[in-house]
Amino acid sequence: MREDTGPVAILGAGALGLTLAYRLAQRGISCTVFEQGNEPGGLAAGFRISDSYLEKFYHHLFGTDRAAIALIQELGLGDRLTWQAPISAVLHEGKIWELDSPASVLRFGALPLFDRLRMGAAIAYLKLQHHHQPFETTTAKAWLSRWMGNRAYEVVWEPLLRAKFGSYADEILMSWMWARFSCRTTKLGYLRGGFQHFYDRLVERIEQFGGSLRFGEAVNRITSSSSQGFEVYTAVRSAHFARVVSTAPLARTMHIVEGLPEEFVERYSWNKAFGAHCVILELAHSLMPAYWLCINDPGFPFLAVVEHTRLMPRSDYAGKHLLYLGNYLPHDHPLFNRSEQDIVAEFSAALKSINPRFESSWILGVHTFQAPYAQPIVTPGYAAHIPPHETPIPRLYLANMFQVYPQDRGQNYSIALANSLARRLLATSGNEG
Repeated sequence: MREDTGPVAILGAGALGLTLAYRLAQRGISCTVFEQGNEPGGLAAGFRISDSYLEKFYHHLFGTDRAAIALIQELGLGDRLTWQAPISAVLHEGKIWELDSPASVLRFGALPLFDRLRMGAAIAYLKLQHHHQPFETTTAKAWLSRWMGNRAYEVVWEPLLRAKFGSYADEILMSWMWARFSCRTTKLGYLRGGFQHFYDRLVERIEQFGGSLRFGEAVNRITSSSSQGFEVYTAVRSAHFARVVSTAPLARTMHIVEGLPEEFVERYSWNKAFGAHCVILELAHSLMPAYWLCINDPGFPFLAVVEHTRLMPRSDYAGKHLLYLGNYLPHDHPLFNRSEQDIVAEFSAALKSINPRFESSWILGVHTFQAPYAQPIVTPGYAAHIPPHETPIPRLYLANMFQVYPQDRGQNYSIALANSLARRLLATSGNEG
């Protein structure tokens, strides 16, 4: 038997790891998925609210997310996929301005008409560009200031970049920003009842095809032998595999894999990434008319407010209004260690600035989640640090969100990457037909 036709270990049960396991299991490749959490889905995993699931971190699909849409339909969940066109807006000088279409750009009275026309023309140009490479040699600050004007940059784009990337805001590449314009649509898709149904269905199919999943088992060590494959260790077991695919954050993979050359580790270590912090409030009343609100005013303790029940009916969640308050922050930021009670008190005061009618008595429930390495920071030099799938250790593969550049995360891009890698692995197994 060829060494590359034996069992495969996959680290991580997010969209990438589960799709890869599903594709391999479909073709008769024995695979085991190791997941340190207790449920599938990764950053898109959900929790119960009434009869539905809600993602721990806000998620939706765009009309261009063809890989995700195709897999949802393939799994027999297409009837759950619903499309809406909710309002996306920005908060500027205490006012909510809709800013999600050419018409809304023209109505954006925070800028003079000439600047609105200029910004609209630049957005149209970006949407017509099909490749990111022309934008890799400049920063978002430089490009947007030049083509949209300094006023548009200072009012609209600089506050968003500053809130998301902090001190890195001026260095973010325009190629990253191009992807935000080029690949997104005003219509948003959501899986009725939560994306957890999608991940649970993937688990079912993997098991039906003979694959296995180990939840609550973090891999803490991987050793290799050129002739004997890999030994994968968790706290409760060790097992032998012919191939290993890690979808874990790169820093985690390099920590647990023994024998990676120092030169490889140094070249592809990119430690610029923020963690995600999300507070979800169950409310008795709606906070705002928008689904998505970017906070462009200074002094707020969160960068975005997402009222999920402006996208999906609150009848799916026992009549509650669901509100996300999101942040991307350095891993040593004090917010990650603050008590939920203190966070809610501070966030509640800020919500009153958005809607003066808001009262803390509206809050019926609170959920707080956080995750490391959720937002890569795409600054000059980033592309040179994107690792290849193959590593210097034969049959050890890397697959993670850093490789979907100029995108930086998203279910669709993880699924597309998994499909591509599966074809490669099946080809090396002589099983690509």
